[in-house]
Amino acid sequence: MKKFFIFGLALLFGMVLFMGSLPTGAEAKTEFVTIGTGGITGIYYPTGGAIAKMVNKKRKDYGIRATVESTGGSVFNVNAIMAGDLEFGVVQSDRQFQAMKGIADWKDKGKQKDLRAVFAIHPESLTLVASDASGIKTLKDCKGKRVNIGNPGSGTRQQSIDALKAVGLDYEKDMDAEGIKASESAGLLQDGRLDAFFYTVGHPNGSIKESCAGRLKVHFVPITGPDIDKLLVKYPYYGKGIVPKKMYPAATNKEDTQTFGVKATFVTSAKVPDRVVYAITKEVFDNFEAFKKLHPAYVVLTKENMLEGLSAPIHPGAMKYYKEVGLK
Repeated sequence: MKKFFIFGLALLFGMVLFMGSLPTGAEAKTEFVTIGTGGITGIYYPTGGAIAKMVNKKRKDYGIRATVESTGGSVFNVNAIMAGDLEFGVVQSDRQFQAMKGIADWKDKGKQKDLRAVFAIHPESLTLVASDASGIKTLKDCKGKRVNIGNPGSGTRQQSIDALKAVGLDYEKDMDAEGIKASESAGLLQDGRLDAFFYTVGHPNGSIKESCAGRLKVHFVPITGPDIDKLLVKYPYYGKGIVPKKMYPAATNKEDTQTFGVKATFVTSAKVPDRVVYAITKEVFDNFEAFKKLHPAYVVLTKENMLEGLSAPIHPGAMKYYKEVGLK
C-alpha cells in the first residue's frame, strides 16, 4: 500500500511538472506577424517599428510577436501581403485604390480582392527637389534633365509619372530618368549626378534634409497649375499639399511649396486573424496621443481622419474595435 502511495505521489508530481512546462493562454497561440514598411530614412519604417513595439509590450496578453521589415514600398508591400509573406504593410492610398481596382501595377494580376484596410496614417506630399544650378523651376523644366522618379514598385514612381504626364512629359523619352530608391537620391544630387529627384513622403524627412545640407544649393519645385488640378479631379485619392519651408531652412525657397499628395495607409489581408488585427488597431488607437508624438507629420492626425482615404474594405478585426468605440 505504501509503495502504491509513493508511486501515486511521484506520478502526480510528474504530471504537475509536465503541465507546468506547457504553454498556456496567449503563449500557446503566439502569432508571428511582419510589418512591411519602406526605406529606413522615411516615415514608414519608424511607423512600423512603433506599432510593433506597442503590440510587443503586451505580447503576453495578445499572444502576438511583431517584427518590422524595410521594403521597396507600396507595391512590394501589397504583393507580399497577398502572397502571405507579410501580414501588414504601409501602402500609399493611391496604390491601395489601384490594387483593389486591378489597375496600374496590378493590370495583369487583376483585382486584389483579399486586400483589407486597417487605418490611414499621415499625409504625404509629392516633393520635387532640384539643385539651383539645374535651372528647374517648374515641372516642365524637367525635360532633358537627369531626374530620379523613384524605384519600380514605389508610390513615388507612380505619382511622379502621373505628374509628368499631366504636363505633357514622357519620362522615358523626354528626360534622363533614374529608377532608384528616393531615399538614396540626396547623395547623388549633391554629387552632381542628378539634377532633381521626386520623393513622396511625410515632412520633415531626413533624406530631404540631407539633400538641402550639402555643398550645392537646392530648392523645392512647385507642382501646381491647371494640368495638376485636372489630375486631382481624375484621381480622387490625390489631394493638395505643401512642403513647409520652416522644416527645411537650408533650402533656398522663401515660402511653402505647393504640391499634391496621398495618404499613407496601413493594410493587411482578409486571411489575417481578426484577433490579431483587432489587437493592433486597439493598441494604436488606445495610445493615440503617444502615437501622434512619434513624428511631426502626425500632428494633423485625428481618430476620425485615420478612417479616411481607405479604398479596400476595412478588416473585420479593425471594424470590431471601431464599432466598440463609436468610430463606425
